[in-house]
Amino acid sequence: MIRATRTGLALGLLILAGITLPVAAATVPAPASSFPGKSITIVVPTAAGGANDAMARVLAQHMSVGLRTPVIVENRAGANGAIASEYVARAKPDGHTLLFGYIATHGIGPALQRLRYDPVKDFVPVGMVASSPTLLVVNTAVKAADVMQLVSLARNKEAQLSYASAGNGTAPHVTAELFRLVTGAELLHVPYKGSAPALLDVIAGNTQVMFPSLFTAYPQIVNGRIRALAVAGETRTPLLANVPTLKEAGVDGVSVDQWYAMFAPAATPAHVVRTLNRALNDALADPAVSLKIAEQGAYVRAGTPAQLGELVRAELRKWQGVVQAAGIRPD
Repeated sequence: MIRATRTGLALGLLILAGITLPVAAATVPAPASSFPGKSITIVVPTAAGGANDAMARVLAQHMSVGLRTPVIVENRAGANGAIASEYVARAKPDGHTLLFGYIATHGIGPALQRLRYDPVKDFVPVGMVASSPTLLVVNTAVKAADVMQLVSLARNKEAQLSYASAGNGTAPHVTAELFRLVTGAELLHVPYKGSAPALLDVIAGNTQVMFPSLFTAYPQIVNGRIRALAVAGETRTPLLANVPTLKEAGVDGVSVDQWYAMFAPAATPAHVVRTLNRALNDALADPAVSLKIAEQGAYVRAGTPAQLGELVRAELRKWQGVVQAAGIRPD
């Protein structure tokens, strides 16, 4: 059953990507050089088997063809991505060690606490990879048919509503805090060690609300085990065409995509970055790659290094404001 729903998830996200997010054109061709001179390693800051890992591996396979050198994936999980990020930041800046970064490594994490790497100064952007919509879901017993009814219910302290997250400082946590700040909803945070156990407790009714990724929540939504009230993004998803965005539902200012991108160590030569960006975008333009990424609940979002740099700076500003206003503290 889950396999079938993930196939539908992939096809729907490919439709969305084709309408709103066409693959960007490759950057200016790089001059002839000796790069790559050896195999390239993409360091993934999460454990093997997750969405980050799956996307990195399909990209590695296709980029190795374009770059004519082996591209391997190495998992360095821990500290919400900080271990892998620090490792790549200290690597030789020759383009042979890359980071498969995401919203935690270059958005939420640095905004939450001082880390042993600087997300701007210690890296050079290579290019965007993909984004995954965030959803607002509730337990089926919650007496709220839409977002505004949920907000009204949550403003009543006697309702004692709680929200589950994948842990302190994760995307589901800070998204819920942003929602709470914007709406004035009274929601108690209940952190878990990962999205899977958090969602299971929402299904069981031990907590009532969560902001998971589309990939995490979709099978449970179609099975009727939870209800989706809104998409916390700029556009609806074709997989849940009747589910409005938060803005459409009356809540403006809560738009969160869980994005993924590739980075190299600072001081990596410009022509090497151009070569990597071209290889990355060529891989993302392959329909087979788009399908594999869509199976992870994400859609292709290719672009230039400059566009990724702008995104990182905007994300840091955004989450620094949310962390400060909500008083979020690291564990």
